[in-house]
Amino acid sequence: MLITAELLLSYQRCKRQTFLDIYGDAKARDAPSELLLKLQQERSAHRQTVLSQQNYHQPNYPKGDWNAAAKATLALMQQGVERIYKGVLLAPLGGELGELGREENSFLSEDVMLLSRPDLLIRQPGQSILGDWMYLPAQIELGKRPKLEYQIVAAYNAQVLAEVQGVIPQTASLMLRTKRSKEVNVLKDVACGRPAGIPVRPEASSGSCVDDVKCYVVHLTKWMPQMQQVLENCIQTIQSLQAPEVFITRQRCSLCRWYSSCYTLAKSQQHLSLLPGVTPSRYTQLQALNLTSIKSLANSSPAQLEPVFGSKVAQHLVLQAQSILHQQPILSSPSFPSSLLSPSFPIELYFDIEAEPDLNLDYLLGVLVVDRSRKTETFHSLMAERPQDEELIWQKFLDLVWQYPLAPIFHFCSYEVDTVKRLAKLYHTPKDQVQPLMNRFVDLYEHLTQTVVLPVESYALKSIARWIGFDWHNPQANGSQCIYWYDQWLKTGDRTFLDAIQRYNEDDCRATYLVKDWLMDFVQNLDNRYLV
Repeated sequence: MLITAELLLSYQRCKRQTFLDIYGDAKARDAPSELLLKLQQERSAHRQTVLSQQNYHQPNYPKGDWNAAAKATLALMQQGVERIYKGVLLAPLGGELGELGREENSFLSEDVMLLSRPDLLIRQPGQSILGDWMYLPAQIELGKRPKLEYQIVAAYNAQVLAEVQGVIPQTASLMLRTKRSKEVNVLKDVACGRPAGIPVRPEASSGSCVDDVKCYVVHLTKWMPQMQQVLENCIQTIQSLQAPEVFITRQRCSLCRWYSSCYTLAKSQQHLSLLPGVTPSRYTQLQALNLTSIKSLANSSPAQLEPVFGSKVAQHLVLQAQSILHQQPILSSPSFPSSLLSPSFPIELYFDIEAEPDLNLDYLLGVLVVDRSRKTETFHSLMAERPQDEELIWQKFLDLVWQYPLAPIFHFCSYEVDTVKRLAKLYHTPKDQVQPLMNRFVDLYEHLTQTVVLPVESYALKSIARWIGFDWHNPQANGSQCIYWYDQWLKTGDRTFLDAIQRYNEDDCRATYLVKDWLMDFVQNLDNRYLV
């Protein structure tokens, strides 16, 4: 069995994904999404830019021949070259320096080889079987912070490297992006490859190398034990030949190419992970209470769950299961702040934003103006066709909303309000233009989730609006895809990408409008069917 750093990384994100990557039918995998392809391209570009002015050697070997690759890498290490790019390290599990071995772990049913391919091996002073030098591993990652999973992989690379050079390095390095820009400047110093034993400056530990590359030092003594445990669990999962239980976590699952397969299985099982509010930790607690299905949870008493979850969460979980089971909305709050959602406003504004996080750019401010007295609906698409036009569309937004000084501004979730605050601060907008504006915002998500429980799998705008009956012009479109479309617009100048984004944004505004009207109608026309 061959264990790789990539396998260990995916295992930390999802045990089932790792298992399916090895044993699953490749034909059942989803095609890579446009966002996934974008991320892969960005990671490749980030890596190449960091390496563009590095002096490094690269081992030469037949593709896929890991034994030849390991020998070629070792030859370069024995020569003492300064840096090695795409080196390959190969060692048996439980070698001379390893803590996992067959004698202590009877679970090992076959030989296990560890394969490591760190982005860089950087030579440092020190004693090893190579001579009076040693190497430490460095990984180039697209993320902007040293995630736990990155540090575990760094420890894994260091462990395999230790078996090859006969000494465990004290540190490894992560070369991350900063939050300032999507573009990455070349690493111009060796701060990421600081020799073991040399004191680390405080700022380097949390890490800054140069410009837009952030270098983070991983202290291996801290992460080695945890890595060993993750590695052992990963091997046990693979050798068990039993696929781990399905669990749908939308944020993590959205980019996985096994998502459709896992979702279909979860749907057929009516798995509790499809219920909003059921996190992995809560699911484990529900299992301990012998509540393993939507029906059993719906028929339970909140009092049964209160000692574990507290009264508020217990009440929500039971109501959510009841709503799903009976396929109907349930009023969850006896009092409703209807004054903020009064239909008496002659004009209402519905606000939605599209953004490019990597550029720290809000490039589309969409506003739907609903004039109930005149029975008109007018959509305003304030688009920054160039990143430098953000200030221009911000001013246009202010001009537009102040044409209707008494109109409430409805939005879904807090992003729109947070963005208004950010733009006002960034462009030094006078407080007398911004502060009165803040009092006009109405977060429909907050009001809806505090008022009603819906038979939906998610309280995202799409899930709720589709349940009500709203259809997007492009059923496959989403915010992530808009990020890809905007990047393609900047690269190609093809306006069809802008048109697709604007249509999607208008649909979001109109969906918000529909949800608001549905909520008002629901509250005003309650009958006993919807009472708890």
